[in-house]
Amino acid sequence: MSRCVGSEIQYVMSSIAIIDYEMGNLHSIAKAVEHVAGDARVRVTSVPEEILSADRVIFPGVGGIGHCMEALVRRGLDEVIREVAVNKPLLGICLGMQALLGHSEENGGVDCLGLFDGEVRRFSETLNDKGVRLKVPHMGWNQVHQQPHALWQDIDQDSRFYFVHSYYAAPADSGECAGVADYGGAFCCTLARGNLFAVQFHPEKSQQAGLTLLRNFTRWDGQDSV
Repeated sequence: MSRCVGSEIQYVMSSIAIIDYEMGNLHSIAKAVEHVAGDARVRVTSVPEEILSADRVIFPGVGGIGHCMEALVRRGLDEVIREVAVNKPLLGICLGMQALLGHSEENGGVDCLGLFDGEVRRFSETLNDKGVRLKVPHMGWNQVHQQPHALWQDIDQDSRFYFVHSYYAAPADSGECAGVADYGGAFCCTLARGNLFAVQFHPEKSQQAGLTLLRNFTRWDGQDSV
């Protein structure tokens, strides 16, 4: 982007921070983001100052929510994410999405960041589709039915994305659900409000649709208008 200083136009490189708290395939995410980010600077970091100074922030994660929250609190990154969420574009991915809700059933019950009201629930062990039992975790490709949002730009309705999870988001406000998938019943797989956007699936593993979503994020100004 550019800005005027006096009579001169200066070019200012945008920056994207990917939060490193040792719970995510950060190499794959970083490579995917770098591929679509143009000349934006992409940095994997656990340094609060670097995260807070970035123009956009990605919060990924895999594993258990208990270890996730412990790692965030130990590094002071829980408060960093809450500060980022005030006004910067923030993208939560997989466990990073779940951590944005208020509470998770996993690990005997864990309080999370509370940026979205609601809880994270485990898929039922009796989950089935037309009498055929479904495996937990939900693993593989699944369609996502989108609600209008800028980050879905150039992505076909009901495109397929790659999922790996045993728990799903149940937001208190259904209006904050920007995408729904079906696994023995509909579940919310995308949350959105203001400058916050979060997905249960892995865009970095979701081929062109996932790369398009990441590209849209690298250009997003935090507004949900299409």
